[in-house]
Amino acid sequence: MHTTATKAAYRAPAAPPTTMTTGHSSHATPARATPGGPMTVVVDLARQGADTPPVLELRGPVDPHRIDAALDRLDRLTARPGRSWHPRLRRTGPGHHTLRLTATGPHERTGTTGPAPFPTGLLADLLTAGSAGPGPTARIEPTPLQRELLADADAHPGIEGWCEQLALTWRGPLDPGRLATAWQSVAEHEKVLRSAFEDGPEPWIVCHGRTGPEVLRFPHGSVRWPALVEADRRRGLDPRGEGPLRVTVLGGGTDPAGPQDTAPPAGVLLSFHPALLDDWSVRLLLHQFYRAYLADGTLPGGERRPDLGDYARWLAAQDPAAAKEFWQAAPPGPATELTTGTGRHDGTGQIRARLTPGQSERLRAWAAGHGCPESSALHAVWALALYRAGALAGPSEIRFSATVSGRGVLLDGIERLPSALRNPLPMTAAVDPAAPVTALLSALRDQALDLAGYEWVSQGRIRSWTQPATAESPNPARTGSLVVFEYRPHPPEDLTTGLAAMDIQVSTPETLGARTAFPLTLVAHRDEKGGTVLTASCVDTPLADAKDLLTYTVAALRELPHTPTPSTTIGDLLALPPAPGRTPPTAPRTRFGPRRRPAQLRPAARPGAGTVCLVRAPGTPLSSLTRVAYAYEGPEAVVLLHPPPDGQPAAGPLTGLQGPLVLGAFCGGGETAYDIARDLVAAGGRPPGMVLTATASPAAEFARILEAVARRTR
Repeated sequence: MHTTATKAAYRAPAAPPTTMTTGHSSHATPARATPGGPMTVVVDLARQGADTPPVLELRGPVDPHRIDAALDRLDRLTARPGRSWHPRLRRTGPGHHTLRLTATGPHERTGTTGPAPFPTGLLADLLTAGSAGPGPTARIEPTPLQRELLADADAHPGIEGWCEQLALTWRGPLDPGRLATAWQSVAEHEKVLRSAFEDGPEPWIVCHGRTGPEVLRFPHGSVRWPALVEADRRRGLDPRGEGPLRVTVLGGGTDPAGPQDTAPPAGVLLSFHPALLDDWSVRLLLHQFYRAYLADGTLPGGERRPDLGDYARWLAAQDPAAAKEFWQAAPPGPATELTTGTGRHDGTGQIRARLTPGQSERLRAWAAGHGCPESSALHAVWALALYRAGALAGPSEIRFSATVSGRGVLLDGIERLPSALRNPLPMTAAVDPAAPVTALLSALRDQALDLAGYEWVSQGRIRSWTQPATAESPNPARTGSLVVFEYRPHPPEDLTTGLAAMDIQVSTPETLGARTAFPLTLVAHRDEKGGTVLTASCVDTPLADAKDLLTYTVAALRELPHTPTPSTTIGDLLALPPAPGRTPPTAPRTRFGPRRRPAQLRPAARPGAGTVCLVRAPGTPLSSLTRVAYAYEGPEAVVLLHPPPDGQPAAGPLTGLQGPLVLGAFCGGGETAYDIARDLVAAGGRPPGMVLTATASPAAEFARILEAVARRTR
């Protein structure tokens, strides 16, 4: 039976080492959350034999009940009859203890191989389990659209993150403390910023009590803006983490090399997960941030209503009969596939092109003269681009998806609600080379008006009414292409005036493309100067094919305002060659290799500096580990390692790394991390450091302990 010595021995600075005698018993002392914060365990492999108990450093407040319960559970899980442990705990400093285990009783044999290895990794997991932070305060059932968007993200796992980005320039003084306080105040008023998906086959949305967006700040000159944007994009956002929004600032404060009243322009990057927020929503939240910043970091009033829970209840109360009848009357066919000239489907990249302000204004006026918005012109031209790419002849139906705002529904306040409402719906364009261009334009305008009455219906529900999914494929992969024409909420005039009074000017946030589950996504938006920016993002689609489609689209949009009406036919526009010198620039994005290989989250400061390897435990949000990498300040490289496939050596992916090595993991990754360490030592390598921490540990604290252990291994 585990018996615990006087608890004062765990806390008194001058207390001598305390002995706890442990045997086997049927009792189970429940493990409690560590008082005052989570626990971190540092394993010293250099002081442990193959089958001997370890010497553990315990960081954070120590609860004797947790040690008692962990050892008792270790005995039962490893089934070591007749063996008992004698724990000796020594306090070496505030929040710092050393735990030594001495064993009595017979060694457990594993056939002829001798004593079984001590389960150090399992013990570390048991010690850190249960160190939980505050629990969720509310649960909300996700909408069908959110379920589909979450399924899209889950169907494309990997290191390159799943998120969308907005960027703006801040000119004038920027107080970092006030910035963080203002965003926290916005989170306290907006439930969505404290929301995340639960793990499980039927994930619900949980709303946490007091969390907010992660706010990161990098000093001027510490990193190039394009590199920061790309690194942030690859980091992504985990919808099962705490919060769907991340704020990254490059600059801010005053220029240390200049007068104290000067402030170089700062870049602000807003990254968000589309399963919880859309572009319109993030702009609304940004307006709220401006208001809080002007109010010295604090917004008045309580939580916003309606919130995402109100919308979910409104949606559940809708009668789908009319929508079902509408879609069943004209069921959408399969999306037009993107014909590739290379025959390959493994490309990932992003390319951009732009219409000048003059070209954009002429296109808008031309479309308005035919009673259509610019979006209808874009839909028509995109249909022609797909027709050309497929080398089709004669009348054909071209099918793609186009987004609707999701805010045209009869719910009071929906236009001010931050949530995931932007919805991709199927569109069909009847392309007849002999028909007038204006006929195609009008038909697509009318179709968009029809869709507006059902913009709350997700594509998955439409498919269930028109093409019932089989049990084997309830959520088939997205196919074809998606067209997004962004409309934006205008900032209230008092915000612009208030910021100007503080000598602050902010640019209009610019969309940096969108990653979706569609093989090709085309996003169009107006920039600050009035031009129209078109960004094509492709997943598993050759970049060259996306470039051909975008090149024709831009050329046709420039040509449309110059076409005589109504004599110009679709065939005339199909024959349009791309304008010389108009090939859009490319901004390729590379993918990481197979997930079993370590992925670099931050480079080493110099060759041979060493490596900190974060081992991803099952269920650990990717965002939790990437936050640790961002917070790490040592010279070592930081890499991410997924658990190896069954039957493969745990340490295999780390073979050949140069310099010292430290392994780190959240609770649940202890056994894998320890297996890796044992394999490396068995192969003649230097014993790595090993740090395991509770799931609730702050990223900065975990990074600080990793750096301290790394210094000892240098």
